[in-house]
Amino acid sequence: MKIGFLFAGQGTQSVGMGKELYDTYSEAKEVFDSVKLDYDVKELCFNGPKETLDDTAYSQSAILTTSMAIANVVKSKGIDPDYVCGLSLGEYSALCYAGAFSVNEAANIVRKRGQIMANALPKGTSKMVAVMNFDKDIIKETCEEVKSEGVCEIANYNSPAQIVITGEVKAVDKACEILKEKGARRLIPLNVSGAFHSSLLENASMELNEVLGKYEINEPKIPVLYNVTGKEYDGDIKEILTKQIKSSVYFMQMVEYMIDKGVEAFVEIGPGKVLKGFVRKINKNIPVYSVEDNKSLEEMIGALK
Repeated sequence: MKIGFLFAGQGTQSVGMGKELYDTYSEAKEVFDSVKLDYDVKELCFNGPKETLDDTAYSQSAILTTSMAIANVVKSKGIDPDYVCGLSLGEYSALCYAGAFSVNEAANIVRKRGQIMANALPKGTSKMVAVMNFDKDIIKETCEEVKSEGVCEIANYNSPAQIVITGEVKAVDKACEILKEKGARRLIPLNVSGAFHSSLLENASMELNEVLGKYEINEPKIPVLYNVTGKEYDGDIKEILTKQIKSSVYFMQMVEYMIDKGVEAFVEIGPGKVLKGFVRKINKNIPVYSVEDNKSLEEMIGALK
């Protein structure tokens, strides 16, 4: 059976994440204990405070560390993926799992990435809104229509039921107004510090490029699907990751690509069950198992072994 691993993105964090597996499995403990950052990642993941854990500057490295600890336990149970990918931040976890860099390197890279993104734009000047159950072409067309108001672009193609728009407040608000006129019924503002995955992060992408330049990135040992293309890609990984921060995320297309390649089951690695929900909207016939604690781990093993 072909399996795809899906690594969690930002916003999935919760106080206590990873602790149960850390207390139960040496493979999880090994990962948490190996990560050296300028703060105690284990303490933050296990005990909070929530306000710090929810801060983009901290949450990215905390989620990646937790995800890699979970992945190490899953691997020890003999579950190996044929393809890996992740949602935005999760792409770093996917690349780490595939051997592009060590867990400690990946955690330090996304610590910097989180800080860059948290400080990229003045507070209150930009936003992101999830448009639910509406045609992606009409959403794209509407973003074009409001160009005179400012930047408004598609940030995420998460599933047929969720497309996220991103950009400057005035332009995004105008787009939401027009989308409602066109029949969109549910538009949900996201609790983020800025318009991620938009061209407004051009300067941030250059800062990130400098950070990435300090690390040696190895050739992945497992096929990785990339956010910026929605499929496998043989280009320079540093350039891909530099572009990713300011470009649309093609998550739906990555899932569809893997299904076309024969993937019969997905395992969501990391805190939360967000990606499981997306996959079910993309293809309800493919089983998805979210692994974040002992119970969900056992359920996944029971189904796939």
